[in-house]
Amino acid sequence: MAKVITGSGLEVMAKQRSPIPLDAAFSCPAGELLALVGPSGSGKTTLLRTIAGLYQPEQGHVACLGSTWLATERRYSLTPQQRKIGIVFQDYALFPHLTALANVQLALGHLPHSERPLRAKQWLANVRLEGLEKRFPSELSGGQRQRVALARALAREPQVLLLDEPFSAVDQVTRRRLQRELALLRQQISIPIILVTHDLEEATALADQICVLHNGVSLQ
Repeated sequence: MAKVITGSGLEVMAKQRSPIPLDAAFSCPAGELLALVGPSGSGKTTLLRTIAGLYQPEQGHVACLGSTWLATERRYSLTPQQRKIGIVFQDYALFPHLTALANVQLALGHLPHSERPLRAKQWLANVRLEGLEKRFPSELSGGQRQRVALARALAREPQVLLLDEPFSAVDQVTRRRLQRELALLRQQISIPIILVTHDLEEATALADQICVLHNGVSLQ
C-alpha cells in the first residue's frame, strides 16, 4: 500500500477495490504545483474529487495545513463547503445566465454583500479581464472563460487550488499562453496546487512534482 508522506501542505491517501481501483498517496507543500498524470480511467479525477469532498473512497485520508478533511478510519469527513477548495473544472462550469462579474461574486459569500462587486472586479483584473466584467460566458473566448473560472476559484481564498485538465478545451496557442499565466500566478499565491493532466509535456513544464498514476496506483 502507498504510504502517506507528511508535510505542511496537502496530504492525500486513497485506497479502494472498485469501481476504479485505487492505491495512491502523495503530498504537495504550500507554494508548489503537483501534476497528477495518467491515461483516462487511471483515477486522476477520482483523486481530485476525493480532495474536494465530492467523492469518498473505501479508505482515505486528506489533510491540509495540519487540518484533517477526511479520515475514513474514524468516519470523519468535512463537506465540500467546509473544505477551503478552489476548483477549475474541465468545462469551467460557469453559469451561462450570469456575467463574468456575477460568476466571480458567487464565490465571495464570506464577504459582506456590499464589498463583493469591487472584490470580484479586482479578481477579474488579476487575471487580465478588465473591461469584460459585463460579458456573459457565451460572449467570451475559451481562454477568457477559463480565466473567469480561475478568478472564481481563487476568490474563495482557498487553501488548495484544484485544476481538472483546465487547458484541454482551448487551442494550442491559447494553451501555451494560459500555461505561462499560470506560472506567473503561482508567484502570487502560496498554496498547494494540484493539476490533473494526461499531457506529460505539460506536467513537466508546469509542475514541481509529478505523480504518475497507473491503474490507480501512484508511481512516484
